[in-house]
Amino acid sequence: MSTHRPNQQRQGQRQQSQQHGIELPPDSVLSTIIAGDPVESAKATDEWGQKIGTALKQDLKTAQIRNIFGKVRQIEMYWAATETQDRTAQRDLILLKPKLRYQAERKNEVKELAELLAKMIDQVDNRDKFQRFVDFFEAILAYHKAAGGQ
Repeated sequence: MSTHRPNQQRQGQRQQSQQHGIELPPDSVLSTIIAGDPVESAKATDEWGQKIGTALKQDLKTAQIRNIFGKVRQIEMYWAATETQDRTAQRDLILLKPKLRYQAERKNEVKELAELLAKMIDQVDNRDKFQRFVDFFEAILAYHKAAGGQ
């Protein structure tokens, strides 16, 4: 009887994920977006930005995405040519992860986006990778709005 219960929990988790209808990119695609060939990165950014942005239109308001995106833009402003400012910006980006986690706990509809962004943050270690992260997030936001997200 005890082996039956964990199986039920796993099935429930799968259904909950399907309920939102969000297909998240595999880690290999995230690596391509953040650190791969520039053209392949752009293609993956466009393709997955559209998939995720469109899927999020049902559950997530544009203001909720913009709230997180605004923090990313603030970090972008601090990321400059000097090593000290780069380190500060990288620190701020890493500290965005607990904020994402907090928002995900407060608003369940933010959870999948927050988890995706946190995974990507782990791969960012320089300005170029950060810019690719910003481009991907911007694509999600743009496609969310284009799909009719409120």
